[in-house]
Amino acid sequence: MDTPPQPPRRLGYSAAVASPSNLTPGPNQRPTSSAFTSPESARLSQISQQGQLPLSSGDGVHAGSPVHQFSTPPGPPVFSSPLRPAAVPFRTSPATPQPVSFSTGSSLPTSSSSHYSNGSHELPLHHSADEFTFESPYVFFSAHKVLKRKKLANVPSLGFGALVSPGREITPGPEVIHREPHRCRNCGAYANLYCEILVGSGQWQCVICKNLNSSDGEYIAPSKEDLRHWPELSSSAIDYVQTGKLGFVSVSDSRVTAPIFLLVDECLDEAHLQHLQGSLHAFVDSLPPTTRLGIITYGRTVSVFDFSEGSVASADVLPGDKSPTQESLKALIYGTGVYLSPIHASLPVMHTIFSSLTPYKLKLSEASRDRCLGTAVEVALAIIRGPSAEVSRRVIKRSGGNCRIMVCAGGPNTYGPGSVPHSFVHPNYAYMEKTAMKWMEHLGQNALQHETTVDILCAGTCPVRVPILQPLAKSSGGVLILHDDFGEAFGVNLQRASTRAAGSHGLFEIRCSDDILVTQVIGPGEEAAADSHETFKNDSSFCIQMHSIEETQSFSLSMETKGDIKNDYVYFQFAVCYSNIYQADISRVITVRLPTVDSVSLYLRSIQEDVAGVLIAKRTVLHAKKFSDAIDMRLTVDERVKDIALKFGSQLPRSKLFRFPNELSTLPESLFHLRRGPLLGNIIGHEDERSVLRNLFLNASFDLSLRMLAPRCLMHREGGTFEELPAYDLAMQSNAAVVLDHGTDLFIWLGAELAAQEGKSAAALAACRTLAEELTENRFPAPRILAFKEGSSQARYFVSRLIPAHKDPPYEQEARFPQLRSLTPEQRARLKSSFLHFDDYSFCEWMRSLNLVPPKHS
Repeated sequence: MDTPPQPPRRLGYSAAVASPSNLTPGPNQRPTSSAFTSPESARLSQISQQGQLPLSSGDGVHAGSPVHQFSTPPGPPVFSSPLRPAAVPFRTSPATPQPVSFSTGSSLPTSSSSHYSNGSHELPLHHSADEFTFESPYVFFSAHKVLKRKKLANVPSLGFGALVSPGREITPGPEVIHREPHRCRNCGAYANLYCEILVGSGQWQCVICKNLNSSDGEYIAPSKEDLRHWPELSSSAIDYVQTGKLGFVSVSDSRVTAPIFLLVDECLDEAHLQHLQGSLHAFVDSLPPTTRLGIITYGRTVSVFDFSEGSVASADVLPGDKSPTQESLKALIYGTGVYLSPIHASLPVMHTIFSSLTPYKLKLSEASRDRCLGTAVEVALAIIRGPSAEVSRRVIKRSGGNCRIMVCAGGPNTYGPGSVPHSFVHPNYAYMEKTAMKWMEHLGQNALQHETTVDILCAGTCPVRVPILQPLAKSSGGVLILHDDFGEAFGVNLQRASTRAAGSHGLFEIRCSDDILVTQVIGPGEEAAADSHETFKNDSSFCIQMHSIEETQSFSLSMETKGDIKNDYVYFQFAVCYSNIYQADISRVITVRLPTVDSVSLYLRSIQEDVAGVLIAKRTVLHAKKFSDAIDMRLTVDERVKDIALKFGSQLPRSKLFRFPNELSTLPESLFHLRRGPLLGNIIGHEDERSVLRNLFLNASFDLSLRMLAPRCLMHREGGTFEELPAYDLAMQSNAAVVLDHGTDLFIWLGAELAAQEGKSAAALAACRTLAEELTENRFPAPRILAFKEGSSQARYFVSRLIPAHKDPPYEQEARFPQLRSLTPEQRARLKSSFLHFDDYSFCEWMRSLNLVPPKHS
């Protein structure tokens, strides 16, 4: 099977729930603009678009629906083998060393060389931390140790790096300090648990530049044990909070009170509209009563609903063929209308508005209908800015900051500003598309300036012209998601998108020991302007302006050593400064120390394979702007695997074959999934879908990124337990039910033998459904969930995502899939006879094609 099966989805859309039944470089090394990978514009490339991943789920809708309804589903499933932790430490492997570059797919050039050598002079100071490597829940390194030798440490095929999630929420969270932090007067680093302290004078030595700083007498203590009373000297992560005028409120609380504007496409057919109405009714019912909500519909005109009449729904209508004029905007802004109203005051009217939406009546194809999406967003932004548009930025923030515009789109923007012609054969289509992309990007940047994020949730059977809409979502810090329909998954994503907003005015600072150079950053932001943040005399930090601060984001950092390291430790400090909706200024500071080693064996054993795989994948996917690039990147993956084996593996006696290092036994399998899966492969139908997935992956949290890279396979056992198995097609055993979690898609497969037993199949399906909902409870975007039986046409979605191992000899099958040993000879024979022959490589065949011997499976 040269071409894996392609799901019959509508053009340009990725999965929705389906019912189973039917950065600033240092002063001396500032990179030039060419150092940044910028996809669509010559300006500084932005970090890979939105993609913010696990969010708190809204109440109400659940992703997916079981194949059958059961009156008494079993309780939560029990695992016979422990599940993998949600987050695992990371690593990276740069294909080629580059100056730091940002990625929207972009990457950022990073720190310049520092003027201070770590440990060049020692002070008789006391350490305030125990001698152990601290592991932070916000930072995942590709290895827990750093090689001292530059030549081996900087092998580009494996590389070294970290994934940082500065907005991640954990329980319990970081300690909160209501005062200004102590910062190094030389480089700007924060005092932390690894600083040496002169207890007699209270002076502290910076771990980054070794400068000695005064604490204004605050750190004077009788002994070093007493220093632990200061939170910043005893904890790896600290939140410094400067309370705003409205009083400090936790980030969790601020999420649910951000104002929301719903923009609804009124050009939908009846079937799609009915699904959308159900999702909108459930969405407003799930919102906290204090949430302010506005509703706008758009087609050829823009209708802004006014809640000032109490129980009556009325709307002000503006033309959609051009940007709103100042006169029409002043009539809205300075009039008596109320366009953002608390849920508790206007819920009945909102339900009335949704119920009154009517299907599109003209006999035009979906792609030919006039939709003025761009004008609608302009109107929403004008209302958010309000009367204070000419006043200071601080006032703008107070009147409407942290707002979220959520567009419910069923087709492309074909009318008014930022539009493209209905037909691709229009003689000026290419030029108009390019113009529309630039206009949408500018509109997104305008939204970002006013702390407003634009999320675009698309659904239906009509292509939405992803290249046009993506810049609007990306440049505002929002997300573009494709769905099959406006049903359950769409409703879940509406709820989760509305609750994920956190802060604005974000600045992410990266500081490392003088030995370490950050070469690339991929994530949701762009390099900060030099005048946008405080600078210090010898500040070599790399600063990133964040579009928004959300739990579902992460930054991928690629790093190199500048030379052979002589010190026993290297230090990394990450600080994110932002404002929440209550005008509290928060500085979260995370400090990590890693030991250095000479031994390559110790280094390899410290590598976190899942982290390394995700970082390698992000660097690779960054360059896959279109499908032809993706084909080239598959070859890059091949070369990377060969180079890792050559540099760190061993040559077999009397042979030209190299064995891949056994310490990295799962890494090549993850990269094999990468090259044949939806990110680089062709197992999903349309390039728009692949583009959306790649943009999501580049910004995704570690948890979601790992699942999008390598699917997780769980087989149901009697008693409601689940066994985790490698994601091989050998799991397709006729007497079993299998759950496959691939990040944005989750599949439930029922073997034919089990399906024939009505009672057992019902219990197994119910347990699998329970597991699926638990695995994806807080995930954003909510995955579509498909369930099907062995032999059905839909089962090919499942098969195409598994490694084909049925052609391998039995000894190789058992080595990489030990569960086979528990099958009887008859079961093995039936399993073997159930597979059809096709030409795809198995994992072992792929490794042999590269003249490599697979590592021994751990």
